[in-house]
Amino acid sequence: MTAPSRPRNRRSLRLRLTALYSVLFLLSGAVLLALTYLLVFHPADGVLATGGRDGGSVIGPRDGRPTDAELWLESDGLTEEQLRAQADRLEVQARRQQTADRHRFLIRSAIALVVLGVLSVVVGWVVAGRLLRPLRTINDRAREISAASLHERLSLNGPDDELKRLGDTIDALLARLEASFQSQRQFVANASHELRTPLARQRTLGQLALSDPEATIDSLRAAHERVLAAGRQQERLIESLLTLTRSEGGLDRRELFDLADVTALIVHARHPEAEQRTLRVTKTLGRAPVRGDPRLVEHLIGNLVDNALRHNAAPGWVEVTTDSSLGRATLSVANTGPVIPESEISRLFQPFQRLGTDRTHHDTGLGLGLSIVRAIATAHDADITAQPHPAGGLRITVTFPGGHA
Repeated sequence: MTAPSRPRNRRSLRLRLTALYSVLFLLSGAVLLALTYLLVFHPADGVLATGGRDGGSVIGPRDGRPTDAELWLESDGLTEEQLRAQADRLEVQARRQQTADRHRFLIRSAIALVVLGVLSVVVGWVVAGRLLRPLRTINDRAREISAASLHERLSLNGPDDELKRLGDTIDALLARLEASFQSQRQFVANASHELRTPLARQRTLGQLALSDPEATIDSLRAAHERVLAAGRQQERLIESLLTLTRSEGGLDRRELFDLADVTALIVHARHPEAEQRTLRVTKTLGRAPVRGDPRLVEHLIGNLVDNALRHNAAPGWVEVTTDSSLGRATLSVANTGPVIPESEISRLFQPFQRLGTDRTHHDTGLGLGLSIVRAIATAHDADITAQPHPAGGLRITVTFPGGHA
């Protein structure tokens, strides 16, 4: 496999910046030169002979501005026509002198402008290189970072300018990518393990039923029911995986709904299971407007209530509360149950993690409930806190940004 070819002109931006600096400098120098020329050598209307010292006359520009071409004439013994002819000759000489001065000024100014133009190209090249050095560092380091080295960072030094903030933004992006890749690898490994177990169970049940020489209708029916139960378990697992994936993908749209209304429906649907487990369920549902996806929030509430029911001890209780304060909506689900160490709390929010049970033990759930809760809360910009009770059980609080009607 051939390596991707790099652009031929790697310094094209530096060249463009250098050219821009040089053109701006040359234009500024040309404008300054033109203004100086107009101010110093503005056109004169001719020369004028005026009265001078001791009865003499002064020959100079008609605007009265003294110059190096001023000449003194002695008017003694000269007629007016002779004086005027002499003044005309001197005026011609003064104009020639002025023209020569203009020519020398333009030549010297042009030489100075060319020299400074060359100097501006050199200075512009150096300055552009220093300004673009962080971009070259970002480009080189980003090219070296791959999926296997997402732990590396640009770590740009220097003043807190736009380039430094760009490097920090890329570092934050790399950190999110690293976390996403790690989560994906762990999730794929766990999901492969969890899906393999029910599939193997189904195959084993089918093979045992078929290989039994004394199989009866009742034994085959029982085997078939166990196969169907394993299939339903796979369906729940796949549905949970799809919900988790959808939650981690973010929200496409948001709508306003009341958290209390959704919670009331979930709690009412779980009452038969609570009675079967000999658990008392109490609810205090205050108005709590939320803007988000009500279907995903329904999954969040359902998983929290199911978790509180299944990880409990009879006779126990489950308490569900919704409230709104300071512009934020809060959902709280508390339950009795086994003692949960503080160090185990963060692990329970990871996919396929259970407390005190084997990975293949599914009587209390699939191990995806709290990870789905975390993903849905993240998609809604909500905060999650989990506090274990000293006597056993857990209280989980989800705080949503409040919705506005």
